Amino acid sequence: MRGTPLNAEMVILTDAPTLAEAAARRFAALVGEAMAARGRFSVALSGGTTPGALYRLLAARPLPWAQIHLFWADERCVPPDAPGSNYRLVAETLLADAPIPLENVHRIRGEGEPERAAREYERVLRAFFGEESPRFDLALLGLGKDGHTASLFPGAETLAEATRWAVPAAAEYEGRPAWRVTLTLPALNAARNVIFLVQGAEKAAIVRTVLADTAARLPAQRVQPPAGQVTWMLDIEAGRALAHG
Repeated sequence: MRGTPLNAEMVILTDAPTLAEAAARRFAALVGEAMAARGRFSVALSGGTTPGALYRLLAARPLPWAQIHLFWADERCVPPDAPGSNYRLVAETLLADAPIPLENVHRIRGEGEPERAAREYERVLRAFFGEESPRFDLALLGLGKDGHTASLFPGAETLAEATRWAVPAAAEYEGRPAWRVTLTLPALNAARNVIFLVQGAEKAAIVRTVLADTAARLPAQRVQPPAGQVTWMLDIEAGRALAHG
């Protein structure tokens, strides 16, 4: 465990199951802190294989689910039961087993027209947080092989957004063109805690670039909450290029 040039905490675990278990413990600890301070916990979730393992572990934990509110960092513009839906992943791995009240699940309505879905999601965020900023207790993020996070992609106009909390995003990643809705940098940088959860040897090169080359200005590098903590949690394969200098 040590710092990075991005002034973030870094935690490297021995393998993917250990990573998921450590992330579950960190999640539970943050829930406890938020409950003591504010009586509720808000989290922006991400999709993908890596957080799916975490969600399964969380579903079995006796957390205060009635006070936990789920949001999403981004969503593909597909129906909620589509294979690519981030909501579907959470529904199958977490909501199916954890006793979370329906009114605590604040999904992005990806089945709608992208601009309308983004504005509707922002209205949901503002109703929950108020007008000042969306102070998520935790934003749980992943990392793409191009350095993107949520649906903030390198070179995209969405990176310059300064006032909106959620915007539509057109993206083509790994040959899959898609419209998406994503939280913006102002929204992510208002979070109290950000955890990047990354695993696999295929992510080692981009992890090194993001954490060691501060001149790259990739989207993931721009998630730096001025009043929040950023933690990178990696398995040993994802962190291998760092370990070998």
